[in-house]
Amino acid sequence: MADQNKISVLGVVTEALPNTFFRVKLEDGTEILSYLAGKMRMNRIRVLVGDKVRLEPEPYGGKARIIQRM
Repeated sequence: MADQNKISVLGVVTEALPNTFFRVKLEDGTEILSYLAGKMRMNRIRVLVGDKVRLEPEPYGGKARIIQRM
């Protein structure tokens, strides 16, 4: 049930920061700080600058989780 209420947005990674943090530019032009989701860390999926990613923003704003690399 909780998974159905999740919102996801698309963006492009513009900068790689330490500790698997990334700066991502969203489709609407805003930039947001994001981090890798647990499944992506566990499966060692690499995200590089220029990759298109799907994000799941936090409900309070500020950060987002990268849940898929496209």
